[in-house]
Amino acid sequence: MAELPNEQRGRENPTLNRAARMGTATEDERLLESPAVQPGGPAAGFTSTDPWRVFRIMGEFVEGFDALASIGPAVTIFGSARVAPDHEQYATARETARLLGGAGFSIITGGGPGIMEAANRGARDAGALSIGCNIELPFEQHINDYVDVAINFRYFFVRKTMFVKYAEAFVIFPGGFGTLDELTEALTLIQTGKVRNFPVVLYGSGYWKGFLDWIRGTLLNEGKISPKDLELMELADTPEDVHRIIMAHSGDVLEGVERAPVPQYPQRHGLVRNSAPKSPVEEEPAVTDPDSPAAPHKGDAQ
Repeated sequence: MAELPNEQRGRENPTLNRAARMGTATEDERLLESPAVQPGGPAAGFTSTDPWRVFRIMGEFVEGFDALASIGPAVTIFGSARVAPDHEQYATARETARLLGGAGFSIITGGGPGIMEAANRGARDAGALSIGCNIELPFEQHINDYVDVAINFRYFFVRKTMFVKYAEAFVIFPGGFGTLDELTEALTLIQTGKVRNFPVVLYGSGYWKGFLDWIRGTLLNEGKISPKDLELMELADTPEDVHRIIMAHSGDVLEGVERAPVPQYPQRHGLVRNSAPKSPVEEEPAVTDPDSPAAPHKGDAQ
């Protein structure tokens, strides 16, 4: 298993932590398990489990569609969960989301720490709707303190549908396998005409240089992609660059559209109990302020 972040920050998410706390398989793991190794044998395991699991999957789609139907134009921001609040990438992701939120976009992330927290925080700075789509994993999950609308998912493919369906653009900050997964899936959907060609912005030319060199030197050189496929991605090195690129491609969708309202108290969707209302986080201008709500706490669950 991949190394986990050293610190967990944000509000507890007991619904998605059930498998981690009980030491059981996640719903995704159960779904992808071969019928041959399921309890009860191939026939019993498959016929008594998978057909009925379709209803839970259907329920997640309905919950996600219902929660996100009225968020207005949005931008999905991806990136590493392991970036600390005092890192430069955190500050730039926060400022990027602030600029996009100020332009009228809602901001969608995975709802966790790192770049996700920074982007949700930037949306909060701008008074824009801040959305977090969390996912059940084999370890404890927390929703960061800057999410206005949180949605819990047990199946990756349902969550990915929400990221794509409700976005006008993707911003890809430095990240690991999960970030690369979202990036390459978006490029595939655009390349194959499954979604309209909207901007996919890679933030940090230095970070993505090796990846792009490999694409040009190997994939393109061996004819695995066409030269035009390289145009599916654009590079940016400042939050202003990201704002300019997205507004040039997708800014017209904001015309005549009212900004999505921000709920007074955080909302949670997806097989969770809504907790008692809590006061919104009081924002501090300095990211490195030790009293900032985004600062890691040693007592947080791993």
